[in-house]
Formats: sequence, C-alpha cells, structure tokens
Amino acid sequence: MKQRRSAIFPPGRMRPMKNSCHDYTFGKILSIGEKSQTHRQPQNSGKHMELSAGKYWSLRRLADANGYFKMTAVDQRPGVEALVASRRPDGKSAYEDVGAIKELLIQELSPYSSAMLVDPGYAFPYGYRSLDPSKGLLVTAEQWDCEEDAGGRRTLLYPNWSVEKIKRMGADGVKLMLWYRPDASPDTLKHQQALVEAVGAECRRHDIAFLLEPLVHPFLSEAGSPEYREDPNKRPEMVIDTVKEFRKERYGVDIFKLETPLPANTIADPDADSPESRSAQEWFNQIDLLLDRPWVMLSAGAGMEPFRRVLTYAFRAGASGYLAGRAIWWGAAEQFPDLDAFRAQIRAQGVPYAEKIQHTLQQYGRPWTEKMGVKGEVRLSHAGPSFYENYPACQR
Repeated sequence: MKQRRSAIFPPGRMRPMKNSCHDYTFGKILSIGEKSQTHRQPQNSGKHMELSAGKYWSLRRLADANGYFKMTAVDQRPGVEALVASRRPDGKSAYEDVGAIKELLIQELSPYSSAMLVDPGYAFPYGYRSLDPSKGLLVTAEQWDCEEDAGGRRTLLYPNWSVEKIKRMGADGVKLMLWYRPDASPDTLKHQQALVEAVGAECRRHDIAFLLEPLVHPFLSEAGSPEYREDPNKRPEMVIDTVKEFRKERYGVDIFKLETPLPANTIADPDADSPESRSAQEWFNQIDLLLDRPWVMLSAGAGMEPFRRVLTYAFRAGASGYLAGRAIWWGAAEQFPDLDAFRAQIRAQGVPYAEKIQHTLQQYGRPWTEKMGVKGEVRLSHAGPSFYENYPACQR
C-alpha cells in the first residue's frame, strides 16, 4: 500500500468549524459540535422528522419515486486499472481506456438506477456527457491510496478536492469510503473519526447529503491485493461497533453504505428456514435497530448469488436499498477491450440482475422516508412564507 500523504482539508480546516449553520438532519436542531442525546426516534410516534432544504432535496434525488435507493457504483479505481493494464501490451492503464469502461457502464446502467456514484478522476471527467440529469449524482471524496502501518489504515481525500467542489459541480451527495476497524490503534481511530467529523461538518455547511462507507480491512501483515475484497476474517461485531460509533450526531452521516456483517460467500440461504439463516437475520436486524436513518448495502465484489442473499437479509431487516457495482457489472467488464461484447453482456446479465434485486428491494425493503421516523412525515425545515428569511446562510 502506498504511503501517500494528503491534507484532510486545506490548511486550517482539519477540525469541524463552528459557524452559523445548523444540522437539521434528524429532527433536532444541533449546532455543529453539539451532540444529540438520542440516536433513534420511535417509528410511528406521531412526530415528524425535519430536514434542511439541501439534505431533503439530496435524498429525494438519490432515491426513486418510491423512496428506494437503487444506486450503481462506477467509482472503482484499482480493480479497473488492473483490468485494463492486464489487457494492454505495455501493461499500463490509460485514462482513455478506464474512462471508456466507466462511460459504457453509465450509459447502460443509468436507466436502471436511481443514482450513479462516480469518481472525479475518471468517471465524471470522461463520462459526463452520458450522465442522465434526471438521476441522482453521488461523487467520491476519497482517494484510494492511504497511509498504513501496523495500527491500521488512514483514509485520505483526493488532493485539492473538497465537499465544496462536489457541491459546486452539481452533485446530490458526497461519498466517503472509510477504512475502519474498532480494534485499530488509538492514533488511527482518532484520524479516521476526525476525518468523518470534518467531512460531515462540510456537508452540513454546504447542505448536501453525506454517505459514509466504512470498510473492515485486514491489518498490514494480512493485507493482499490493493483492490478491495471483503475481509474473510472480519467478525460481525466489527461492523456493529462501527455503526454504533458513526451513528453519533457529531458525524452528520445521512446514509450508511454498509458491508455485510457476515462473509458474503458463506452466508446461508435466507429463504431456507434454518438455524444459520435465523442467526444471520439477527445480525442484520441489529444494524437496523441501531440506526434512525437510511442504510444501504454494498457488494464488496461478491458474486451475484451471494450478494442477492445479503440483500434479502438486509431488506428484510429494514435497509432502504443498495449502492453496488461489481456484483452487477464486473463479469461483463472482463470482456474489455471488446466494448461491443462488454455492452452485450451488461444487457444480457447485468441489467436482468439489477431488475431482480430491485424486485427483492420493493418486496422487502423500507423506503427512506419510513426509516427516518414516521411514514410519510418527513418535512422541510423552515417551510412557510418566511422560508427565504429563515433558511440559514453558512459563513466561513
């Protein structure tokens, strides 16, 4: 793993700033830095949730008309770069080749997605013409390279990249992938938590949705390929404890993008009534009980059938959708450099699979508006004739 350094934010911006903005994300008005005393409001309590105008619009844009997140990820970098390099005589991955793969994915899968997740290095600058303006747009904040030592991995943002730029380019949400193990060293945990808090504060300031993707990773001595694969040695408690930490209001997370608490490739069939399937369902149920905000599942490079099983457990527990990439399109991408064959396989296999998991989502999943409190009662903060006066401006 490369030991690359990059500031979390420009100089002087490491820690979240106190300013005139407020966090209206989950019903209680919080000044930045103030901590909520509760994390979950009872469902169907007769109360309502209030969202700031930007957060409300972001969540609506990222979901479909029924409140389900059917989001497709095309922000993968090392895996796609390695695929391209393996098919070129010089063993290199050109910007144009990686960009062409991502543009094709955008073209073919946008019609079957509520939103697309793109990276600012390839997918957006190369494939921007193919992005559908009627779909939501999520943009990656982190670079893949990280700082790593025996105590764990430290996530870094792209150099000269920020929440402000993501908002200015017209995106609906910011995605931060976070390497995280609750048993990492104290210094590593402090860095990772400070990063999430800083990004969350910037998302509040710019009033844009913040999607957090925490990933359990092997320690340095156990690490393999730089391409992310699910850690087969993870314990479900690691995922649960991570959720417990980042559900705290000081982080300002709007949507959680979570990995399965159990290894995907060995998870029991959810449709088989067995001790294994009942035990697995309980782990997913624990996640839902901890969260008062939407959560979606990531595929972590799992195959189609294992990911379908994971999604079934998650949707039955209360997840509001998925944000997935390789489970849907990796098999087709391996047709590169034959782009015609690539496109044909996406249509023959990727699209039917996306439709299949969307059917499961609609059958078992929970719309994000229901997850956030009372069914159909998510309201706009400051709604009324004086909205233009009361909606807060954010000052540096």
